[in-house]
Amino acid sequence: MVEVVKGREVTVTFDGAKCVHSRNCVLGNPKVFVPNVKGEWIFPDAAPAEAVLRIGFNCPSGAIRVARNDGAGSSEVAPVVNTLRVRENGPYAIEAPILVQGAEAGVRATLCRCGASATKPYCDGSHVAAGFTATGEPAAKESAALEARDEAVLVEPQKDGPLKVVGNLEIVSGTGRTVNRVTQVWLCRCGASKNKPYCDGSHKAAGFVAE
Repeated sequence: MVEVVKGREVTVTFDGAKCVHSRNCVLGNPKVFVPNVKGEWIFPDAAPAEAVLRIGFNCPSGAIRVARNDGAGSSEVAPVVNTLRVRENGPYAIEAPILVQGAEAGVRATLCRCGASATKPYCDGSHVAAGFTATGEPAAKESAALEARDEAVLVEPQKDGPLKVVGNLEIVSGTGRTVNRVTQVWLCRCGASKNKPYCDGSHKAAGFVAE
């Protein structure tokens, strides 16, 4: 479900299917994003426009996007360097101009790697209840510097298999260490690979099912 709430200066768009429930929004300003209420919960005019835009910038999943009504600015700004961060016991956090199965998907997203999300390929926080454990500090691989570090990144979930990711991308650990540089990679999304974050074919034995 996508909610669009227009204020005097900014418009907030919330895509629930992408939300990882990090609570950055309600912690960022609980007057703008009111927690634990029924009905309306987004109030763009409860803080200065710059503060609301900042919350949009800080949303790791891209579920919250904020744009000025006069067109002068937006929280959707592509990074200079495309990155995919491996979160400890959690999802992949990608920052890049993203295309998911050919459709534009913003510049921030959190992608499921535990296999339990109900909103695949996006993370919905199910890794917590599932007790998923996986390091956010994978071993570094030797990799050459990329000729380009930006441009679009295509995410192609393989049926009953991994995430195929094509584009200029630096894979980064949770502490910010670059562990690989790729232009194409297959990432585990079933949670069973012995070579996380990469796919090793374990999805077949695990009976993983996903579109």
